[in-house]
Amino acid sequence: MRDQLAIYLQDHLAGATFGLELVERCRRNNEGTDFSEPLQELSDEIRSDRGTLRRLMHAVGAEPSRLKNSVAWVSEKAQRLKFNGQLGSYSPLARVEELESLAIGIAGKRALWELLEHVGRSLEGYDFAALREAAEDQLARVDSLRLRAAETAFGPSDVMAPGRS
Repeated sequence: MRDQLAIYLQDHLAGATFGLELVERCRRNNEGTDFSEPLQELSDEIRSDRGTLRRLMHAVGAEPSRLKNSVAWVSEKAQRLKFNGQLGSYSPLARVEELESLAIGIAGKRALWELLEHVGRSLEGYDFAALREAAEDQLARVDSLRLRAAETAFGPSDVMAPGRS
């Protein structure tokens, strides 16, 4: 059972590595905008959550996987190669897709804390319910940013109404 938990935690640590790199890139690309401050707050929180996950891994005797973390780091860099409508510059679509990917990652983190809340009650010193609630709050904030970004990328909702061209 411990081996299965170690693998599960290694996978989530790799996901946290990807997420931290992604939120940092998104923050850098949005410096000087209304997105910058909320992304900095999210970056700080994701970094803290990643630290909590590392401490939890240590507490249960699980070692981080260098291979999985390296693959996650490289995968985040490779995601940058995707064409988003503008060559050589940051596009409004890139912002939407970065925030959408970040939302997916945070939903995975919420699932991690929820699972550990359900099966890991014997792990003293970890308030998995509070960690789950914090992830839910992060997800709500990222969704709000994502929807604002979509308005910039795609225009107001009436432009996308059926029958309009």
